[in-house]
Amino acid sequence: MKCKITRNAAKVLREEVDNPENEGKFLRIFITHSHGDHAHYGMKMDDATDNDEIIETDKDIKVVLEKGVELLDGVRIDYFYVPQEGFMISNPTKGNHGDH
Repeated sequence: MKCKITRNAAKVLREEVDNPENEGKFLRIFITHSHGDHAHYGMKMDDATDNDEIIETDKDIKVVLEKGVELLDGVRIDYFYVPQEGFMISNPTKGNHGDH
């Protein structure tokens, strides 16, 4: 499984990952709901389980994805400052380029 984190997202996520209260936890990306051929995603700091795969990203942030969930493989985490500041999680490898 693969996960891409953009530079802007990594800057913001680094603060949360390095927070002492999150020691030993990973960034989990999960599906909040799916319909048709795409999904909507969420994220939180969480522990890994036997049903998860820990992904090493090029931004030195480990991400937990549930094994066998096709719509999680290839997710991309972006952070935008305009028009509204916040994260956007999509999966361009599955044709999902963001929430609608």
